[in-house]
Amino acid sequence: MANTTKTTQDLFPAPDPLHSTTPASLPTPAVWPGISPDSTEALRHALQLNHEKWHVFFNEQGFHNHIAHYVLALWALGAPAEIIRAAYASLEGEQMSVIEPPGKITRENFGIHLGDHRYWKAYLAFFRNAMQTKGVSEMLEEYVFDIKANFDGGEKGQEMLNRFLDGLLHPIIHAGYGIELGIPGTVVEGLASAAAHKATASILIPPSLWSANIERNIESLTVQDAPLNNKNIHAFTVLARILKDTRFDDITLDDTEVGMYYTTLARWGNAIRDHADAWSYNASDPGEVARKIEELVWANTIIYGVAGWDKAKGELSADFFYMHLVTSSIFLPTVAAHLKPASQERLLRAYFVVCLAWWIMRGRPGFDIKGFFAQDTAYPLPQYSTPPVNTPSLLSSESPQAHTPNPWFHIIEHALTNPDDHLPKLQRALAHWGSVYGGRKAGETDFEGTELEGAESLDGSLFLRVAGLTKLRMVRLREEHVEGPRYWDRRGFYAA
Repeated sequence: MANTTKTTQDLFPAPDPLHSTTPASLPTPAVWPGISPDSTEALRHALQLNHEKWHVFFNEQGFHNHIAHYVLALWALGAPAEIIRAAYASLEGEQMSVIEPPGKITRENFGIHLGDHRYWKAYLAFFRNAMQTKGVSEMLEEYVFDIKANFDGGEKGQEMLNRFLDGLLHPIIHAGYGIELGIPGTVVEGLASAAAHKATASILIPPSLWSANIERNIESLTVQDAPLNNKNIHAFTVLARILKDTRFDDITLDDTEVGMYYTTLARWGNAIRDHADAWSYNASDPGEVARKIEELVWANTIIYGVAGWDKAKGELSADFFYMHLVTSSIFLPTVAAHLKPASQERLLRAYFVVCLAWWIMRGRPGFDIKGFFAQDTAYPLPQYSTPPVNTPSLLSSESPQAHTPNPWFHIIEHALTNPDDHLPKLQRALAHWGSVYGGRKAGETDFEGTELEGAESLDGSLFLRVAGLTKLRMVRLREEHVEGPRYWDRRGFYAA
């Protein structure tokens, strides 16, 4: 660590996930076996070098530096030091050196330079100083969720929650890693990343989200009180209603990939927000945040996995943009655990409407849920020769389960060594949600009672199915000698 400063070393201690999140009722992720002193030292070194040397973006177009996300996901999946070092080296060459900012950021000028990435290093210093006297919860509330950090009495303002969810959700992913693993420097970087992003989705995250109603409802209601909305509107129902809304029919690619997001907000932002606003949230029930996180997890997973399933080809169109919806979902419990109840609701509502916009922006594909679950994908086997069965064995040597007793193992092993920096993040999220919801049976009333066709067929095998199909897609792309970011499908689901 001799080539990084003592201050940076203190910002990136060994991860401490067991003491970083509460309460236990929220399904925060766990780390996998395989962590060692060597892998932890390799992680810290990579994070420290990244913090001191590289910018938040690796080019002027605003493409994100993924070093921290990549090495943190690998470490959390139990990767050895050699893989962590190789991952850092694989991305180092494309990075842009950190830019010396034109000036300092203070409380007085904090809002003036938001969205100007040249001030990235200055915002780092600002949040680093704030972190010396404030905990994670206080930092999130003051700088992301408080009304003064967003609108402060007017239609325009700093809009920090908007920025926290901008850039295809990269700031919340970055901060989420730091919060989950107890790494202050990564939390600081995540908040500075939010400050460096534009407030793109103003039409989706309006001042009304900070209306007095949310605060008043939470303060006045108890568990015994009747909910404000007796009809539970599930996230699936919102998806179903959007599918039936003819305003979103026949979406064509009328701009660049990223430009389509701006086009979508301009054309349909109000309609998207109207649909999202119908999503119910019973703030009087302390179990609501966990239930609503579950709804979002399932919704985002079917957007990526079921909508992306091409029945004719028998494979997944692993959409680059939809993949981020799943990857980011793993951090919802972690961030929510550090928020006040009103801020929890704001987080989930803002997150949901942004995810809906990305779904619509890529063409709003539908969900053949019954067809997806009719496929033989519930127990994905590796695409290579399996080792001989150990003897004695509980199972016959002819049994596929004897050779592959847990499909997650080969899926995660593939993600650890595949040279795509997004893959381990996605597979870790799917594995986590598989461990949380994998035992869920089809036909449970909360899914069956929604308006989404086929929802009664959904069961807990969804996450393993999608992970297996993702691996298969990556293997096929590799066999086709596709390199770099083209590991992911980017054609979208647009009308011809």
